[in-house]
Amino acid sequence: MTALAIFDLDRTIISGSSAPVFQRHLAEAGVTDAPLEQIEGLYRVYEVMGENPLAMQAARYAVRAAKGWSVADVKKAAEAAAEELMDQVLPYALLLIEEHREAGRIPALATTSPLAFVGPFADRLGMDKVFATRWDNDGVTYSGRLDGRFLWGRNKMTEIKVWAKEHDVDLGASYAYSDSVYDVPMLRSVGHPVAVNPDAQLSVVASLNQWPIRHLDVPPGVVKVAGRELQDWLRPLNRPELAANARFDIQGTENIPSDGAAIVVFNHRSYFDSTAVNFTLAKANRPARFLGKKEVFDAPLIGRLSKMMGGIRVDRGTGSDEPLKRAIRALNGGEMVSIAPQGTIPRGPAFFETELKGRWGTARLAHATRAPVIPMGIWGTEKVWPRSQRLPNMFVTEPPTITVRVGEPVDLRYRSLDADTKRIMKAIVDQLPPEARIEHTPTEEELAQTYPPGYDGDPTGESDRRPGTDTRG
Repeated sequence: MTALAIFDLDRTIISGSSAPVFQRHLAEAGVTDAPLEQIEGLYRVYEVMGENPLAMQAARYAVRAAKGWSVADVKKAAEAAAEELMDQVLPYALLLIEEHREAGRIPALATTSPLAFVGPFADRLGMDKVFATRWDNDGVTYSGRLDGRFLWGRNKMTEIKVWAKEHDVDLGASYAYSDSVYDVPMLRSVGHPVAVNPDAQLSVVASLNQWPIRHLDVPPGVVKVAGRELQDWLRPLNRPELAANARFDIQGTENIPSDGAAIVVFNHRSYFDSTAVNFTLAKANRPARFLGKKEVFDAPLIGRLSKMMGGIRVDRGTGSDEPLKRAIRALNGGEMVSIAPQGTIPRGPAFFETELKGRWGTARLAHATRAPVIPMGIWGTEKVWPRSQRLPNMFVTEPPTITVRVGEPVDLRYRSLDADTKRIMKAIVDQLPPEARIEHTPTEEELAQTYPPGYDGDPTGESDRRPGTDTRG
């Protein structure tokens, strides 16, 4: 038996209502001369209140206004609307649809909107089945009557169940995604219901039933509160002037793209690097998904927050490609990913080398996605939190200055992982102050500060199990 992956349309695949788009293109095609001001007022109520019986009653009787409309003209308007709506599809919606297809499930759109409107858009999305309200017509004009059920609430569920039975579809193995409490019947009819950008009532139902809650504009697991993710809420606190134990000199944030996929890479000197990166990215006003070692995510509080903010857990000991796949997925969704290509903080003499050595992971991300790689050079964080200490220096009379410089995208050639990794590391070094490129023979005291407490001589660094900000390349 096959299974379905059923998606609602409004506020699920796209962030708002599709109706204004359809209405505008119908008017431009001369299909209807309905007063747009009144219709747009109804849509504004929908945007604030979400799906509700009053709006659905208006949608139910909209078929009467379609009496005499040209089937060909409506199709032309719907095709134009589909092109516009594709620009409004949430970043992770298309990825999720394709994942279900690859898993052998039938992607399906289930919406109250008329099939005459949504058909071309469903084709663009790659849907193999559409459950939508059908309008009766003779092939030339619409009669002003429904052809079958008005697909809302329980009617939507009934339509899906009837079709599933006729086509030998296993609903117990199927998935359904919706934002509305009025789609609870549909969600209950499948084995894997998922609340997407849920209204207040559906949030309660989903919590009581332990259904997953997702937002298709952010990676799986990222929590949103009142429409904003935690990084957005916390951004006002990520201000350098609030740090009492350091001063920050941050420049070049204009090189961080304001939107779209990007890979921000930085050198690793201290567990305090994460603070410098957070302050810098906050100035760019963008959230980022960071790759961090498993110890970060296993820590009780920090780990939970890291997961809620979309961090990607890396367990280097397993050799798994899953973190890389998740990072690629985030970049394909238009996200920004931050990573330290060195993988861990250098220790001993390696900490003082003028040439930085990186792992291939960052280059692999760039080769797979063609996302721009933005170099960030960090200097001085070890003065706040040397690796030899379990906690940072919190009370200092003369806070050290930490410099952060963000450069232009690295000029990659996309032929050799090794060569592009070297280009990435050189670009990072170019953002460091001149003293970083001067050979330095460290003292015994300086060397001691590069090793963690209880260091046992393990040169790989795997013996250091303290939660920190190490990231894997």
